[in-house]
Amino acid sequence: MKARKTLKISLYTRFMISITFILFLLVGLILFVIEKREVKIIVKEARNRGILTARNIANLNLERLKFWDVDGVKRNIEEQVDEQLLYVVVYDRFSNLFASSNLVQEDEDITCCSQLPENVTEESIYVNPKNFRLGQRNVPIIEVEIPVFTAGSPTRWGSVKIGLSLEDMEADIREIRLVLILIGCGGFLIGMVGSAFLAKRITGPLKKLVEGTVLISRGDFSHTIDIKSKDEIGNLAQSFNKMSEELLQTRKRMEEANKKLLQAEKLASIGRISATIAHEIRNPLTSVKLNIQRILENDNLDGVEKEHLAISQEGIAQIEKFIKELLNFTRVPDLKKDRFSLEQIIEESVKMISGSLLEKKITLVKNYSRNLPSILVDGDKMRQVFLNILRNACEAVEEGGEVSLALSCLQEDGVQKINIRISDNGVGIPEKDWENIFEPFFTTKASGFGLGLSNARKIVEQHRGSIRVVKKRGKGTAFEIQIPCEGEA
Repeated sequence: MKARKTLKISLYTRFMISITFILFLLVGLILFVIEKREVKIIVKEARNRGILTARNIANLNLERLKFWDVDGVKRNIEEQVDEQLLYVVVYDRFSNLFASSNLVQEDEDITCCSQLPENVTEESIYVNPKNFRLGQRNVPIIEVEIPVFTAGSPTRWGSVKIGLSLEDMEADIREIRLVLILIGCGGFLIGMVGSAFLAKRITGPLKKLVEGTVLISRGDFSHTIDIKSKDEIGNLAQSFNKMSEELLQTRKRMEEANKKLLQAEKLASIGRISATIAHEIRNPLTSVKLNIQRILENDNLDGVEKEHLAISQEGIAQIEKFIKELLNFTRVPDLKKDRFSLEQIIEESVKMISGSLLEKKITLVKNYSRNLPSILVDGDKMRQVFLNILRNACEAVEEGGEVSLALSCLQEDGVQKINIRISDNGVGIPEKDWENIFEPFFTTKASGFGLGLSNARKIVEQHRGSIRVVKKRGKGTAFEIQIPCEGEA
């Protein structure tokens, strides 16, 4: 038989659950009793107010009712109607309509008949809460009807029915409930805060150690335990944090090594496949190229035929260019290092694209730090890197755009590096593609083979440097290249 798994609940959780349940039950019970009592008082008060109002109106209209003064009764009750007293209806001794306020004059549901039975006494009262249609909304009201008697007469002379708005009463009830809820929440929160503080003081240090151990076992080496006490638990927390930091650094080094290994294996596989493809294409392509050249030497060709052959030659030239870039990508050339000034290499790269800069009227902004150290690099290869990025920047900006160059020196992890930043205000590269643009055959342009930036990264990494896309203000793209200085790689 399999052993049944038992649910483990921490001491802190059990403590908080118990306190929460007790506080919730206690506060809820108190608020329920108070709310019921207050609502009952308010409802009773509204009922008494309605009866009192009906009796006052009956007393005011008794004489007019006795003498069948319909107009007088109607004027009198119309004066009584306000925002609270929505309507008044007076019936005669035969329970027929005698007079009513204007608001319900056409409302037969209210004015049609008296709600009192035939045999009534002075103490008989009809009370009914209901909804009254007032314009576009339903208003809660209490409808009260009382009989009208004259002194010494056993027979009633009529009855008075009123509709008293309960909106104020409901507003008072909502206000009381809101106040009680706020008071209850306040008391509940105060109790919870006090309980949490007490529970944390008791179980906090132990819980932190347990949680830290669990996270470390799951591979979260960035977790640290914040315990400032000077006792044995504090010493244990310090040792735990030191172990976590060492494990985190070790994992970062392993991840970086694995990443480089995978990248190297990927590039090697691509290189082998690319070299085979280039070899298989180049031989038949050379034959096609030579045959087209021989045909073009024939003087019997007309202009249309020569034009078609020229287009074929252009296509072959594009394929040869792709094969050349592909073979350059697959090779791992030896670096011919010498001492150069990076400023000099960049200026030579700028000269190579000066025609494109002038043609598109691009402004070149330079910001070079002074006294930059010379650096041991392969000048031709680094020039190829800068030329590729600068050419991409020129293609990305519109006419009259701007390309910026910046050189500076920095210290990172005790290593002195030269930082090169090349940015533009062109269309920019989506952030989701920042890493992909360095992958072979990935391109965001309509033309091109997607090998330029891959070669650039390979060359930079051969110099033990790094290249990446970084954020910049406004639109456009910014590349940042860092090359370690001599002897500090």
